[in-house]
Amino acid sequence: MKQFKTILLLSIISVFFTSAYAAIEVYQFDNAEKTARFQKFTADLRCPKCQNQNIADSNAEIARDLRAKLQQMLTEDKSDKDIVQYMTDRYGDFVLYEPKITAQTYLLWFGPFLLLAIALLIVFFIVKARNKRTNSIELNTKQQKQLDGLLNKKQDS
Repeated sequence: MKQFKTILLLSIISVFFTSAYAAIEVYQFDNAEKTARFQKFTADLRCPKCQNQNIADSNAEIARDLRAKLQQMLTEDKSDKDIVQYMTDRYGDFVLYEPKITAQTYLLWFGPFLLLAIALLIVFFIVKARNKRTNSIELNTKQQKQLDGLLNKKQDS
């Protein structure tokens, strides 16, 4: 029992001390505007490895490299356009959560609206066809006479 307590205590201590050695990245900038731009870019750029995380939240090595490169470019006073151009040249439009509207991305941007329009047209034509079928009931002569007789009875009473 004493060995179990010792092992448990050592396990708990090792968990707490290993977390103390975790690396925390600190990016220093000379003004608040660059800090805000850094935070905006790290939130807006997608990690190429993680695919569904931005580079601010990702712990992947490539995300760390991108954050370091972003800090370097901001320190060199690169414009937002230059930074986005560098990232897309190197990693493609995938790195952007909102890709630019180009001939290659028309379907991505306008495809959902196109599918919605097609679905609405299909529903419209189906409803129109059903209404046409229910409104155009053809009666033979015997049925027409019976209907006329019922209608005349209803009007007389």
